[in-house]
Parts: sequence; structure tokens; C-alpha cells
Amino acid sequence: MRPLRVLLTGATGFVGGAVLDRLLRERADGAALEVRALARAVPADRPERAGHPEHREREHPERAGVEWWRADLSDPASLVGAASGADVLVHLAARVVGTDEECERTNIGGTRAVVEEARRAGVRRVVHLSTAAVYGPGPHRGIPVDGVTPAPVSPASRTRLAAERIALDAGALVLRPGLVLGAGDRWVVPGLRELLRRVPARWDGGRGQISVVAVEDLARLVTALATAPEAVPSGVHHASHPVPVRCGDLMTRLAGLDVLPPVTDDLTWEECLERLRKAPGRISERQFALLARDHFYESEEIWRLAGCAPGPGPLERLADAAPWYRAHLGAG
Repeated sequence: MRPLRVLLTGATGFVGGAVLDRLLRERADGAALEVRALARAVPADRPERAGHPEHREREHPERAGVEWWRADLSDPASLVGAASGADVLVHLAARVVGTDEECERTNIGGTRAVVEEARRAGVRRVVHLSTAAVYGPGPHRGIPVDGVTPAPVSPASRTRLAAERIALDAGALVLRPGLVLGAGDRWVVPGLRELLRRVPARWDGGRGQISVVAVEDLARLVTALATAPEAVPSGVHHASHPVPVRCGDLMTRLAGLDVLPPVTDDLTWEECLERLRKAPGRISERQFALLARDHFYESEEIWRLAGCAPGPGPLERLADAAPWYRAHLGAG
């Protein structure tokens, strides 16, 4: 029986890199897997099959079980042939910031291009990563999938919602995680640090409950869904840890790991917003609310369907990521 062939987009990104590591770990443990990883810039020490711009194949000896394919989602021509021989498409690449045009080109146009390439190649299974940010402003409290009508407010989340429809029309399984923590996180914990400088307190008493997942657990889930003998049927699922995290508990845990400064004062939400407005910065009021107020989504079902234990929870995983956070924040 030939190996399962996985086509992975976003392989050098935060989540994609973790999924690639997990796939290679499964391979090292004896799983019959082959991985073709798409990236705009192929790591210098990795083999490459060049698909752009010349569209000529250059074979290199395989290292670590990965075949690299240089491609850009905003350039459909670079994807031609990328899905040849693949059984599963794991589409994780996305633009998470940018203008309307930039996000449309990558998130909508790129998703359409890679999904069409997979269809032409006869790929049987598609796992597509989206985000719970498609729901827009909350607060949201324990809602099921589409328990509120998605109302994205940024170009990135609007175009990622549109990309979901393209993926679903191709029979994809769509995952909407909440906040993702771990080594490589350049938004959540850095955002918390900025906000604590501007509003040094427990926001609204730290009561806000948020859906969070450790990147290594999300990678386990994606890998399980991509490689299971039987595919989970097409549809949308939340993909955070099933137990939400209190904002105050997250701040306390990060302070105990010397990642964030400790805080002792409590402020009401109205006082928090007043302080925030007096200290301008990169993080908006809407983004502040995503981190500080209730935004949690029912996520139990996908772990059950995947036969994948959700793990001990993102707070327990933070100790392993703390050295990376300290180094990253110290350099910022």
C-alpha cells in the first residue's frame, strides 16, 4: 500500500509549521506518509521542487520526509501541478492582515486556485483552516457553529469567511479555532503585553472567558483529521480547546512564567476603555474586547469526531512556550 500523500499550504507559518512538524513526527514513528509543503520562500536547507517562475521541476534528495514546492497563493500559475499525486489537501495558508485587495487576492483567490488544483488532481480530502474571528464583535458565550450569524469586520476575517464557502463547495472540513497560543505566536501574547502597558489591571476583573487552543494541540487535531482512515464529513467546526480560559487566569499564568508583568488592580470595563483611549497604540478597542471579554465557542464535537484527545489545555502548555515568548518579547 502506497503512503498517504499530503499537500500542505502555509508550511512555514505559525500553525502550518506546527502541523508540518506533527506530520513528520508521525512519519518518523512509522506512519506511511509523504508531505509536499508549499511555501513562498523555501527554507534554504530544504529540498525544493520549483513550480515558479520557470515551472520546471528540479529534483533534490529528500530530507526529513518533506518535498518543498515554491508557490504563492496570489499567483495561481505557481500552483500548477502542486497537487499531482496528493490524497489530502491541508490548506492552512492565509493572509491575516492587509488591505481588502491583498486579503481578497490571497484568501479568496488563493483558496480558489489551490482547491481547483486539488480537484483537477483528484484529491479526495480537504482540511481548511479558518478562524472564529469570522463571527465579528461579541460578546459570544458558548455558541454552537453559526449560533450567531457571522459578521466579520476586518478584511482578513471577511475574506476568510468567503474562503470557507469555496472550501465547503469542494467538500472540505472547515475549522474555526479561537486564539492560538504557543511558540511562534506574534499576535495574542504580544497583544496582551501591549494592552497591559496601556491598561495595567485585570480587565473587568479578569472574568472574560475566551476560546483558546495551544498550537501543538491544534496541529495534532489537523493531523488526525488529515490522516484518519475515514474522513470526517464536510462541514464547519469550532476547533479550540473545549474548556474556555478566563482572561485573568491567562494573565496570571503568563506572569508566573515571567512572560507578562503581574497586575493587582481591577478595573470595570468602562474604566478599561477610558484608560485605553488615553493611551493610543496598535491594538484597537475591538481587538481589546476579543482578548478581554467573553468570546467562547462550543468545540467538543470535532475532537470527538477526530478521535483526538484535546490535551491538558492551553494554560498547561504555556510553560513549554515561555522561553520563546520571553525571547520574542524581549527583542520587541
